Amino acid sequence: MKLLSDALHAESVQTPYPLSVIDHILIDSRKLIFVENALFVAIKGVRNDGHLYLKDVYDAGVRNFILEHNSVTGELIGQLPAANILIVKSGLLALQQIAIFHRKQFEIPVIGITGSNGKTIVKEWLSHLLKNQYNLVRNPKSYNSQSGVPLSILQMQEHHTLGIFEAGISEPDEMQQLEKIIIPTLGIFNLLSDAHDQGFESKEHKITEKLKLFIHCKQVLYCSEQPVVKKAFTEFYRQHPSCHVITWSRTQKSATFFIQVEPALNGTKLNLNNTTVEIPFTDEASIWNACTCLAFLFQIKCTDAETLQLFKDLPVLDMRLQLKDAHNNCLLINDSYSADLGSLSIALDFLKQHAGVYKRTVILSDILESGKPNEQLYQSMAKALDETPIDKVIGIGSGISSQAHLFKQKEVSFYKDTKNFLSQSQVISFQNEIILLKGARSFAFEKIGRWLEKKVHQTVFEVNLNALVNNLNVYKAQLDPKVKIMAMVKAFSYGAGSYEIAKVLAYNRIDYLTVAYADEGVVLRKAGIKIPIMVMNPESNSFNTIFEYNLEPEIYNFEILKSLLTAADGIETSIHIEIDTGMKRLGFDQGQLTELVSVIRQNPSIKVKSVFTHLAASEAPEHEAFTLKQINRFEQMAEQVCTAFPYSVLKHCLNSGGISRYKHAHFDMVRLGIGLYGIDPANNLQKQLQNIGTLKTVISQIRHIDVDESIGYGRKGHLPNGGKIAIVAIGYADGLDRKLSNGNGYMMVNGKPAFIVGNICMDMTMLDITHIDCQTGDEAIVFGEQPHLNELSLQSGTIPYEILTGISQRVKRVYYYE
Repeated sequence: MKLLSDALHAESVQTPYPLSVIDHILIDSRKLIFVENALFVAIKGVRNDGHLYLKDVYDAGVRNFILEHNSVTGELIGQLPAANILIVKSGLLALQQIAIFHRKQFEIPVIGITGSNGKTIVKEWLSHLLKNQYNLVRNPKSYNSQSGVPLSILQMQEHHTLGIFEAGISEPDEMQQLEKIIIPTLGIFNLLSDAHDQGFESKEHKITEKLKLFIHCKQVLYCSEQPVVKKAFTEFYRQHPSCHVITWSRTQKSATFFIQVEPALNGTKLNLNNTTVEIPFTDEASIWNACTCLAFLFQIKCTDAETLQLFKDLPVLDMRLQLKDAHNNCLLINDSYSADLGSLSIALDFLKQHAGVYKRTVILSDILESGKPNEQLYQSMAKALDETPIDKVIGIGSGISSQAHLFKQKEVSFYKDTKNFLSQSQVISFQNEIILLKGARSFAFEKIGRWLEKKVHQTVFEVNLNALVNNLNVYKAQLDPKVKIMAMVKAFSYGAGSYEIAKVLAYNRIDYLTVAYADEGVVLRKAGIKIPIMVMNPESNSFNTIFEYNLEPEIYNFEILKSLLTAADGIETSIHIEIDTGMKRLGFDQGQLTELVSVIRQNPSIKVKSVFTHLAASEAPEHEAFTLKQINRFEQMAEQVCTAFPYSVLKHCLNSGGISRYKHAHFDMVRLGIGLYGIDPANNLQKQLQNIGTLKTVISQIRHIDVDESIGYGRKGHLPNGGKIAIVAIGYADGLDRKLSNGNGYMMVNGKPAFIVGNICMDMTMLDITHIDCQTGDEAIVFGEQPHLNELSLQSGTIPYEILTGISQRVKRVYYYE
C-alpha cells in the first residue's frame, strides 16, 4: 500500500496493513469477485457514486480502499475501521494511473485497435489467428472505455507475450489517456461510421481524436477505401513521420496490400500476394474485418500455413450474454463461445443480477491457451465461483476435471467432453435453476444450449439490456443527482418482460418501481426485487397481498382509502397520493385535500411516501400553457399535503415526455416509462436513445405466385406481375396489427423491405420477396432499427405504447447483454 500511495501521491488516512498485497482491483460494489487482496477504487460519476456503497464492499471482505477527497467524511471513514484507506483527487484517474504504472512493467508488443465498428470482432479474430504463436492478453468482451481499458491492462502478467486491446471514445480528449494506458506499439484502425457522431463536431474531428491512439506506434494499418479516413491518415503521417502507415484495399491496387475477394462454396475467398484463405462468411462486415486481419498478419509476417488455415474456422462471435427460458422452470445464460477468467467474472455478475430465488448452476469447459498451470488457473476459477456463490458446478474437459478437488460446491460433476455429458445427463435433473453455460468454442457448448433451451414459438422479441441501461442513463443525465427516478414496469414492462427488466433497473440503482396491479408486484417480490414498488390500481380485495409483499398502493379517492384503512387495521403501510390537476382521470380534487389530510393524520400507521399528479400532454409544445397550469396547480396542492405531516413527502409530476421539457418541475422524483424503452414522446432526446427491442420471426415457406393467383383470406393479396412470397411465422395473435395488411406495412428480410401481401392471418403473414434473395429459415424483422417502432406505429395508426404492450405472451422474450 505504501508503494501505491507514493505512486499516486495519495494521502494515507489509515494503513493498519501497510504490507498488504493487491491482486485485484474493483470499482463496482455489485461485482465483488476475488475480494481477497482486492483494492476497491471508489469513483464518483455524474449519477453514480461508489462512496455510497463502501460498507457493502467492506462487509464483503475488502480491506483496501481508494477514496476521492471531496467525498470523504468522518462518518465514511468510520464505516471502514480495519481497512487501508488512501485519499486521491479522482478515483478514475487513480485507476488509470495504476494501469499506466502496471503497463510500463512489460515490454511485449501491444496491438491497439480503434474505429467506429468491428473493434471487438477484429480483436477476437486476431486472438483466434495468433493463439498458437503467442500467449495473449486482451480486453474481456468490449471493455474499451475509460474504466474498462485500465481494468483490461491490469490483466497483463509475466507469461503474456502479446497484448491486443481495443479503445473506444464517445467525445473529445478521451483517447489521450487511453493511449497512455495501452501504449500500443502496433495500431489498427478498422472502420469509420456514424457511431458516436453526436459527441464530435464532424467526422473529421472524430477520426482525428481516434488517431491519437497511434502517436507512439511503430506501424498502423487502415483501409484506404474511405476518403475521409485516408485524408486523416495523410495528415497523421505528416505529423508523425516515424510511424509506418500501411494500407489495405479491395479496389485500389496502389494500397500496400491489395486483397481480391470472390465467392466460395461455403463462404468467401480472400487472395493476397498469391495466398488464398477462405472464411465462413459472406456479409460485408465480416469480409471487411477478415481483410483487416489478413493484411495485419502479412504486415507482421505471420503467414505460415497453420495460421492461415485458421481463417476457415473464424468463429461466429456473439458478444452477447443471452438470457432465455429453459426447461423445468429454469433460466439459461448462454455464453457458449468463450472461456477465460476475465469474461467469466462478467458472466458471473450477469448471473447474480438475474438469479433471484433460482438455484445457481454453472457449466464450464476447460480454459484453453491461458498460459497458466492448471492448478493455478482452476484455483482462480474455483475462488470466483465460491465468491459468487454458485450452488452447482459441472465441468467439461480434461483440464478442469483434473482439478476437481478445488471445487467445494454441494453438487459437482465432471465429464471428459460435451458428448460424454449429454449422453450421461437428463434435462429433468435441472429444476428451478439459473444456468450459466460458458465454454471454449471447441467444446461445442451450443449443443448443450439447444438441449437445455425451451423450444417455443419461432417468433421472438429480443431485448437489449445495454440499450435499456443507456436510455436510463440518458434521462439520469437530465436530472440533478438528488432527483429520484421511478421506473414504470407495468403491463409486462411495456411488453419487454417482467422481473427481467426490473432486475436490471434495480441493479442500476433505480429508486422506485411502479406496477399497475398488486399481482405484478408479487411477481417482482418473488423474483427477489427488494426496492420500493408502487401499485397504481390497488383493488379493494388486494390489500392483504399488498401488506404481505410490502407493496405501496396509490390512493386516488376516499373509497379506496376507506378500503385500505379497513384492511390495514393498524398495520404500518406506505401510500402514494394522486391529485388531479387537469387530467380528469384519477386523483383527489383540491377541495378534498383538507379532509384527506385529516383522515390520514388520524391513522398514524399510514405513511404518505409521495404525492403526485399526471400531466395530460407534457410532450406536446402546443399544450405547453395547459401543462404549465397543471404544474403550478400541482405545486400548490402538493404543498398543502406535504406540510401537513412531520416527515418528508416526495413530490413528482413528470413522465418521459416532460423530463426534458420542464426541468424546473423535476421536484423530488420523475417517472420514467416509455423513454426507458427507446421512445421520447417529446422527441428532444430521441437521437440519444437506443432501440431496446427487436421483434423478429422466420420464413416458414416460399411460394411462387402467378399473375392470376390470389393470396390469403378474402383473396385480398395479388402480385400484378407475378413473383415470390414468403410466409412468416407471425400473425395478429402475436400482436401484429391487421391494419398493416395489404401493403400498409413491411418487414426487413436480408436488409431489404418486404411488404405485407394480403390480410394478416392469426398465426402467419405473407411478404412480397420477389426481388429479395432469401430462403426458408431466414429472419424477418418486424421492428427494430428498421422499421423503427415509431415508423410502425404511424403505419398502424396507433402509438408505440400499444404496439409494445400488444406483443403476445406466447412470443418468446430473449434478453441479452453485450
